[in-house]
Amino acid sequence: MDGVVLITGIMAAGKSTVAQALAERLPRAAHVRGDVFRRMVVSGRAEYGPGAAPGSEAEAQLRLRYRLSAATADAYARAGFTAVVQDVVLGGNLTEYTGLVRTRPLYVVVLAPRAEAVAEREAGRAKTGYGAWTVGELDRGLRADTPRVGLWLDTSGQTVEQTVDAIVAGREQARIR
Repeated sequence: MDGVVLITGIMAAGKSTVAQALAERLPRAAHVRGDVFRRMVVSGRAEYGPGAAPGSEAEAQLRLRYRLSAATADAYARAGFTAVVQDVVLGGNLTEYTGLVRTRPLYVVVLAPRAEAVAEREAGRAKTGYGAWTVGELDRGLRADTPRVGLWLDTSGQTVEQTVDAIVAGREQARIR
């Protein structure tokens, strides 16, 4: 795989771990962590959460984060790296995000383990991703509102290596441009 690979899904779906493992498997790759751009805001951060109003500061910062990670992915790809981007990009934001990435080919991988599996993973993590959101709410939003583009994987019973194998094997299905 070359170009840009976006790995998305709800929090605790395994995005970080899978993106890192995929980047390590490729001969020349960079792991672009979308959340890094959110954490760079030191003061004035507005967290995006349930009920964030269209046009709100929280939405503006989310869109800024997406623009920055897409531009970073493009820069790595221009330098000859496969950029493996990992972030929570759900609903209509997925269509918007793919429009921000200029590099071709562009792959989209949606990690979609069952909500129960995500809840178990979240309970076993040192960090907590869920605050205002619940696993069920995000899972419903993923499945109901996110366009069915790219490669969707139910990784509930898969190891990280099995998931990376499935991504590599399904790269043509993952390729959207």
